[in-house]
Amino acid sequence: MSEQFLYQKLLNAFDLGFPKPEMPESIRRNLNPAYPLRPYQEDAFAYFFHYFNSDFPPDKEIPVHLLFNMATGSGKTLIMAGLILYLYEKGYRNFLFFVNSDTIIKKTEDNFLDSRTSKYLFNQNIYIDGDPVVVRAVDTFGSVNEKEINICFTTIQKLHSDLTTIRENTLTLEDFKEKKTVFLADEAHHINVQTKAQQELFENWENTVEGIFKSNNKNLLLEFTATHDYQTPAMVKKYRNKVIYRYDLVDYRKDGFSKEIEIVRSDFGQQDRILQAIIISQYKQLIAAEYKVQLKPVILFKAQRTIKQSKENKAEFHKLIDGLTGDQIERIRQQSELKIVQRAFQFFDEKDIRVDQLAERLKKAFHEDFCLSVNDDTEKEDNQKRLNTLEDAENPIRAIFAVQKLNEGWDVLNLFDIVRCYETRDSGRGKIGKTTISEAQLIGRGARYFPFRQSETDDEYCCRKFDNDLFHDLRVLEELHYHSVNDSRYISEIHAALVEQGMMDDKIVTREMKLKDGFKKTELYQKGVIWLNEQVQRDNRHVESFDDLAKLSVKEKHHEHTIHGGTGGTVTIMEGIEDGDTEGTRDTDSKVIWIRDIERNIVQSAIARNPFFTFASLKEYFPHLTSMCEFMTSKDFLGGLAINFKGNLYQLDDNHEEKLRACCDVLGKIESDIREQVTQYEGTKRFHEQPINAIFVDKFLKFNANNLRGDEDQETKAIIRKNSWFAFNDFYGTSEESAFVELMNRWIREAEATYKDIYLLRNERHFAIYNFSNGRAFEPDFVLFLRKQNGESLTSQLFIEPKGAHLIKDQQWKEDFLKEIRTDHNSKVLAENNKYRIIGVGCFYNEQRERVFEETLDAALAENAEV
Repeated sequence: MSEQFLYQKLLNAFDLGFPKPEMPESIRRNLNPAYPLRPYQEDAFAYFFHYFNSDFPPDKEIPVHLLFNMATGSGKTLIMAGLILYLYEKGYRNFLFFVNSDTIIKKTEDNFLDSRTSKYLFNQNIYIDGDPVVVRAVDTFGSVNEKEINICFTTIQKLHSDLTTIRENTLTLEDFKEKKTVFLADEAHHINVQTKAQQELFENWENTVEGIFKSNNKNLLLEFTATHDYQTPAMVKKYRNKVIYRYDLVDYRKDGFSKEIEIVRSDFGQQDRILQAIIISQYKQLIAAEYKVQLKPVILFKAQRTIKQSKENKAEFHKLIDGLTGDQIERIRQQSELKIVQRAFQFFDEKDIRVDQLAERLKKAFHEDFCLSVNDDTEKEDNQKRLNTLEDAENPIRAIFAVQKLNEGWDVLNLFDIVRCYETRDSGRGKIGKTTISEAQLIGRGARYFPFRQSETDDEYCCRKFDNDLFHDLRVLEELHYHSVNDSRYISEIHAALVEQGMMDDKIVTREMKLKDGFKKTELYQKGVIWLNEQVQRDNRHVESFDDLAKLSVKEKHHEHTIHGGTGGTVTIMEGIEDGDTEGTRDTDSKVIWIRDIERNIVQSAIARNPFFTFASLKEYFPHLTSMCEFMTSKDFLGGLAINFKGNLYQLDDNHEEKLRACCDVLGKIESDIREQVTQYEGTKRFHEQPINAIFVDKFLKFNANNLRGDEDQETKAIIRKNSWFAFNDFYGTSEESAFVELMNRWIREAEATYKDIYLLRNERHFAIYNFSNGRAFEPDFVLFLRKQNGESLTSQLFIEPKGAHLIKDQQWKEDFLKEIRTDHNSKVLAENNKYRIIGVGCFYNEQRERVFEETLDAALAENAEV
C-alpha cells in the first residue's frame, strides 16, 4: 500500500476515536449567517484545528504549510474567512492573500471587505474575546494596527516583482522575518512552477513564496485549489504531508451540491440553437415563479478563440432578438425533439402563453441593456461588479458573452445554460483536446447549485432535491444545459472530459418505480389516507424565561472566567452554586459574582457588542419581555446567571475590562446555545390526513450505473414481486433496506394471523414529516399500514426507518422523533368513522440489531392493541 497523504492519516485518526474539535465561537459567531457551514466545511475546519493544536502526526513540518484541495464552488473562500478569524484569535494579525489573477483579487476583496455586498463572508460586526475587530486592507505590514485583521491582497506576479525590485511602500522580505504572517494562496496550482518542471529554476514564483514563507518559523502557508496534481511524482512527494483536506468534484456532486449537467445536442443551426436555449431559459424562470422561487436564469454564450468572434456573436444575437417573431418560435416547437423543449411548450400552453406573446417576452428579457460582454480587460473591469452580483434581484443581466475571461475566479449560481457558439474541435489521436478540457472546466464552474427552498425551513435548500423525482417541475432548476451542435465525436469527448472531472457519470441508468395494479384497486389506495404533520412558525407565547426556551450551559453550571496575570481571559465551566451565595469561593483565587451585581454600564456594553441581543431580536424569543432592564436584572434572564472569576483577582472590583470580557463570553455562550437548539419553526403535533393516492405516485429514479442501489437485489425482487403487501413493483434500496424487506417478509407471514390489509410502502421522497421541536424535515424510508382481523375498523400507520450502522449516531434525532410520535400518539385515535392510529417505530432497523427492532415493533403494536 502506498504511503498515505496527510488527510488520510487524519481521517484514520478520527475513525479510531480521536475526538473531532468543536467549532470555536470565533468562527461560528463571526461568519455571515447567510452562509451556514456545510458538513464537509466543518470537517475541513476540524482537520485543521486538530493538526494545528496537536502533535499528530509526529512528522509535522515547521513552519506549517498545508493545502486544502476542494472542488470548485465548495466554499474555499469561506474556509479562508473562518481560518482568518480563528488564527486572529490565536495571535495572528497579518494575512497575505495572493493569487494569479486581478479578477480574483477584486472578488475576494468584496468577500472580505465590503459588507454591503451579498457575498460578504463575515458577520456585520466581528467580536473576538469580547472585543470588536475590524478587517482592513493594507499595502504593507510595516505600521499596521495590531488589534485589527490586516490583509494584503496581491497577485503572485506583483508579489514576485515587489520582493525582487526595491521600491518604496511595497512588501519586503523584512516584513515576513519580523512579524509572523499567514499566507493564503488561492488557485495554488499556479504556484508550483519548479516542482512541476522537476528541475531547478531560478527567479520563479515558487522560489519567491518559499523564501518569504520560511523566513519565520511561525509563518503559516495555506494553499487552496480545486485542481491539485496527484500524478507528477515530485508533486506527490512535496504535498504528501501537506494536503490536509480533500473534497473532490466527485464528492461535491455526489453529495448534491452541484447542478446536474445535461448535454443538449442539436442539428439546428447556431441561430436556432440560441433561440432554443433562450426558450428553455425563459421556461426555467417561469417555473421558478410558479413555485415562488426568485430566480433570474443567466445564459453564457461562449466564443471559441477570439474577441472578434464573441463580438460577432453578440451582434448576431441582438439582431435575432430584435426581429424575433412568433413564427420562429413555432418552428422550434415543431422541429425540436428535446423533451425539455416539449415540456416547456406544454407549460406555456397551460399558462395560455402564445408564441407571439413569448416572442415579446424574450425581446424584453434579452434586450441589449440586459446583455454583458466580458472579453477585453477594460470591458471586464467596467462590468466586474455586475458580473459578481448576477444573483442579486436588482441585477437585470440575462446573457453573458465571453471567450476565455471566465475560466477561473467566476462565482455564479444562477448560470443555467451555456451555448457553444462554434462547431470545431481540437482533439485527435484518442486524446481529449485542450479546448475540450477547458470547456469542461467552464461547465464545472457553472454547475454550482442555485439554492432554493420548497418550504421556509427546507434543510436541503443548498443541495439537489429531485434526483429521485426526475419529472418534478422544479427538477429543471437543478440542471445546467450545455448546448452544442450534434457532433457525435465532440459529444463523446466533452462527456469523457466531464466524467474525468467528476461532473458526470460514465453511464446513467433510469429506473421506474410503479405502484402495482393490484394495489391501486385496494380500498386503502382508493379511499385510504396517510396522516402527516405540518411545519409551522414556532409559537413562543409560553416562553417567559431562559428555562422555557432552551437548555443553557451557563444556566446549568456557572460560567468560569480565568484572569491571567491581570490580562486576557479563558472560558471553561464549573459546577454551579445556589443563588444567594454572593462569594462562593472554592479557593483563595475564586470569586462568584452574579451578573445583576455587575455594573450596569458594563453589562450594557457587552450587550451592545453582540447584535444578537437587540431588544427586537430578544422579543422574537421572549415575547413577554418588557425591557432591556428586565433582561439584564431579572432572575429569569441574565440576573439569574453568575460568573466565577478565577486567577489573578487583585483589584477585581475595579477591573472593568475583565468583567466586560466575561460578560461578552457569557452572552456568546447563550447565543450559541439558542442558535443551536431553537429554530423559527416547529412540527405540529396535530397530524392531518392526505389521500394515499395523491401522495404515492409512480416515479423515475436515476442512478450511476456503478451504484449498487441502481441494481435490484434478486432475493428482495422475488419477495416484492411475489407478495401483494409490497405496494410497488420494484425496489431500489441499500443493503440495509433490502435486509429490512426480507425481515418484513418473515414478520408479515406471522402477523397475518392477527392483522389484515397489510401494506408496506416505500417512501421515495413522496412525503415528509416534521420534527416537533425544530420543524426539521424527515422522510421515513417506509410506512406500514395494517388492520386487526377481529373486524375493528382501526388502521395502524407506522413510520419505519432502516439505517446503516455508520449513520445511526449522526441521525439519532430521527430515532428520537419516532419515539416522540409513539409516545404522543399511541393512545390517540384519529378520525371518528374510519379510525387511524399513528405509530413511530422508535428504533432504527439495522441488520446487526434486527431482534431489538422486531421487539420494538411488536411492543408498539401491543400498546396500540391495549388502547
